[in-house]
Amino acid sequence: MDFYDRTGKMALGSRLRRLSEQMTEQAASIYDLYQVDLQPKWFPVFYALSTEGETGKSIMEIAREIGHTHPSVSQIVREMAAKGYVIEKKGETDGRKNFVVLSPAGKQLREKLQVQLNDVTAAVETAMKETHHDLWKAIGEWEFLLEQKSLLRRVQEEKKHRESSEVQIVNALPEHYPAFKQLNEEWITTWFKMELEDHHALDHPQEHILDKGGFILMALYQGKPIGTCSLIRMADGNYELAKMAVAPLAKGKGIGFLLGQACIEKARTLGASRVYLESNTRLKPAISLYHKLGFRKVAGPPSPYERCNIQMELLLD
Repeated sequence: MDFYDRTGKMALGSRLRRLSEQMTEQAASIYDLYQVDLQPKWFPVFYALSTEGETGKSIMEIAREIGHTHPSVSQIVREMAAKGYVIEKKGETDGRKNFVVLSPAGKQLREKLQVQLNDVTAAVETAMKETHHDLWKAIGEWEFLLEQKSLLRRVQEEKKHRESSEVQIVNALPEHYPAFKQLNEEWITTWFKMELEDHHALDHPQEHILDKGGFILMALYQGKPIGTCSLIRMADGNYELAKMAVAPLAKGKGIGFLLGQACIEKARTLGASRVYLESNTRLKPAISLYHKLGFRKVAGPPSPYERCNIQMELLLD
């Protein structure tokens, strides 16, 4: 147990597997004690069939009931059939479908097994009274939690949160201009083609964005530029959110959301009443991001970009 004390909860799966192996090994000894020729792994299938009567169940029905995969149940049924405990027969109403039922030998085993099951249940209940926590209820809670959100998804969220917390959003310096251009060119050419307005803004950001009252923000991860976004000052004194791009290797860190939030807060501190943007509905993740940030579709002025087919705005308080 010292090993698991050192590893902590990161080894939860390994510890549960160790406990499962102990239980399975001891279950095999219990079957020997009662002279019941049944493998522990067969028990869920055997029990599911024990309560069905003469009609039987299909492999799919058994798998769904006990929470196993179809191939796993098929393999167990083959093994039990080789022992003579189950047989497969055609359905009475649908001859194309096979049903599994207990054989006469399986029914005899069911009667013999009942005494063992009563003793095992009593032993488990006694053991639970000796513990501070109800393992049975805890397992049920964990099964419910993992059905709602898998452990993989939970780890992905923790990874994203950690990596996002290490991202810095800063005002672009001249040394960042090459990255501003590279990130945007890579993104634009992946989906569309470079247009005249793109070249103006990316080749000369100082003249076309900053000197006109706009701003360029950079997302830095471990000191390296991995994302960018700009605010372009509009004629009415408000701002257009534009030139947002994130490095492909940085996807999944929430960079776009962080950049969007930073731009919105920047516009708000500058006294803007709204933030406007142009995009394309092909970019479903981007449109989803804008909705998450609070943007809504509007009918705006004609766009200088050929690729633009949706315009959105966010009204600021």
